[in-house]
Amino acid sequence: MTPNPDLSRPALTRDLTAGLVVFLVALPLCLGIALASNAPLLSGVLAGIVGGILVGMLSGSQNSVSGPAAGLTAVVAAQIVSLGSFQTFLLALVIAGLIQIALGIAQAGFLAAFFPSSVIKGLLTAIGVILILKQIPHVLGHDHDPEGNMAFFQRNHENSFSALGELLGNIHPGAAVIGLVSVALLVVWDKWERLKKSDLPIALVVVILGIGLNLLFRQFGGRWVIGANHLVQVPVAESLAEFRQYLQHPDFSQWLNPAVYVAALTLAAVASLEALLNLEAVDKLDPQQRTTPPSRELWAQGVGNVVSGLVGGLPVTLVVVRSSLGLNAGSKTRLTTIVQGVLLLLSVTILPAWLNLIPLSCLAAILLVTGVKLASPALFRKMWNEGRYQFLPFLLTVVSIVLTDLLTGILIGLAVSTAFILGSNVRRPLRRTVEKHMGGEVIRIKLATQVSFLNRAALSQALNEVPRGGQILLDAHNTEYIDPDVLSLIRDFKEQTAPARGVEVSLRGFRTKYELQDQTQYVDHSSRQIQSSVTPQQVLELLKAGHERFRTGQRLTRDLTSQVIATASGQHPLAVVVSCIDSRTPAELLFDLGVGDVFSVRVAGNITSRKVMGSVEYGCAVAGAKLILVLGHTRCGAVTAAVNFACTPETAASSTGCEHIEFILRDIQKSIDPLACQNLASLSPSEKEAFVNDVARRNVGRVVEEILQESPTLNGLVRDGRLAIVGTIYDVATGNLEFLPIAERSDERVPDVV
Repeated sequence: MTPNPDLSRPALTRDLTAGLVVFLVALPLCLGIALASNAPLLSGVLAGIVGGILVGMLSGSQNSVSGPAAGLTAVVAAQIVSLGSFQTFLLALVIAGLIQIALGIAQAGFLAAFFPSSVIKGLLTAIGVILILKQIPHVLGHDHDPEGNMAFFQRNHENSFSALGELLGNIHPGAAVIGLVSVALLVVWDKWERLKKSDLPIALVVVILGIGLNLLFRQFGGRWVIGANHLVQVPVAESLAEFRQYLQHPDFSQWLNPAVYVAALTLAAVASLEALLNLEAVDKLDPQQRTTPPSRELWAQGVGNVVSGLVGGLPVTLVVVRSSLGLNAGSKTRLTTIVQGVLLLLSVTILPAWLNLIPLSCLAAILLVTGVKLASPALFRKMWNEGRYQFLPFLLTVVSIVLTDLLTGILIGLAVSTAFILGSNVRRPLRRTVEKHMGGEVIRIKLATQVSFLNRAALSQALNEVPRGGQILLDAHNTEYIDPDVLSLIRDFKEQTAPARGVEVSLRGFRTKYELQDQTQYVDHSSRQIQSSVTPQQVLELLKAGHERFRTGQRLTRDLTSQVIATASGQHPLAVVVSCIDSRTPAELLFDLGVGDVFSVRVAGNITSRKVMGSVEYGCAVAGAKLILVLGHTRCGAVTAAVNFACTPETAASSTGCEHIEFILRDIQKSIDPLACQNLASLSPSEKEAFVNDVARRNVGRVVEEILQESPTLNGLVRDGRLAIVGTIYDVATGNLEFLPIAERSDERVPDVV
């Protein structure tokens, strides 16, 4: 039995150390978010404990870390004011959790599949930009705002940019040294491959270094001493009874208050949307690209919010910052988030005094470097290269989140993406092409994935542009939804407008529920009427056009089932193709042909013989084909063998064990100049390949001559203008065809192509 790599000792060690790193950063963030939300400080830590331990155990995600989120601070603060007390807010939180549980059971997590990737990437990048802007002051010891305040516009009428401008006069030397040294150590550690691959977590090293320098600066005294406002501040309880006094509980007497349910719906909607979006983002960060069941995540978050509300905590949701921090620290499983939750619990019950020695600047350095990784210039370049339909929603999501808040920014990003999708559908609701089938030109209209009422005008115009007596194919193979108004338009055109104008309407790919049966009205295979009406030159042009479609990947839309039915009683080939048995030269593919369009005669080296000649004569004199195409190709194995054995005394039979191959090689060797064999051994591989390809061309020209010389029947058809013979070489490397001149009369020698 193969051991699970995620449960190996190194992986468990990584999870434990990553949990410690996440805990060290999560603790001040939980306190800062509570402060920014106008809630009791301990409520943020309680939400972190519940999100880490309980949600971590229930969630299906191996990477996500849940807890209080900066994106909810404005919502939480507004609801606390609206409800009048924190206890009433807790009741609303419990009800919000129950709503989330119901959403999870109802499998509402499917909504996550509709979030555009540009918005998800914009969310990650915006988080990175916010971390950079908000953590630079903390790195330099300017801790005026709480660690968890992620808002661009601050309460003192300043913003993130103006706050950066205040730094020069508010830098704390001791904290700044710790912050800058931490940043430098993080960068060097990430660049030095040997350190990067070590089991020692750099974030833990940074925290230990920060504590050490903090204690050292206390010995220096003066301005170097780092005060409490620049350190982690955990509430210190002298006893368990005193700790219990910090806990608050819901005010169930307010359960009839309508405002409580309005607040609960608001919290449930915001927390659920943020959780689903962040879940998509975290899954994209996972090196193993594991996928989390979104409905299960909603259910787990709901249970977490019920419990958090009962014990006096803030709302719990999935948080990108802490999740990405865990992944950067080497996290492999959900043990990371559980460990950080346990450590948060211990921090406020057993070790608060020790944690209060950690400088905020070293934690800010960890967040700053994480932000740089999330908002890397390489990601901006990648999104730019994907085009404006990806880049603009991405950029607007980033800017909106940075300037407003997480939820508002995401909604703006979704709105912009939706506008681009609608605009694209309005401008390009369908794709119109003209296909040249055997029975004439067919206008093919390929419908978009989603055809809404907004596309009705464009489709109506396209249908009206079909000329009288024309043929049209409506292709809905890739269409998932068609608006009833559009279906009505299609039915009216098919049943009334088209018959009045003599237009033949073919349908393909419509779902059964639309009650529009697949049918092909146009002729897309050779028929007796088509065969009798075309000239040899027109057949050649049809083959050339088919090869161009093959070469460019624009093959005709064919109904093979109807072709099989139509050709069951007879066949009317337009051409006979004499080609090599090589797997790279199937005529039906090379010339984009349908069932029954040509006769194929395949023989190694595309040579003639009495049996081959009999097949060709039957195809032309009896079945009525108008063209003989001798199809050779480059890098031909039969021609290469003929060249090799022509220049050596060894026989093919003795070398290959094939007793009858000599009959093929002797025919091909008629196209080889015997004098050229003398220099064959001195040729380079590329020169020899060119020589072999030249022999293949000569062989095609020789076969064309032999057909005319050895078959009076075919010769007579050529003289009468009822048949043409042409040779061509297919380049297996490029997919191109080289046509030799058409042989029109038996007394004309077909020139060799050198």
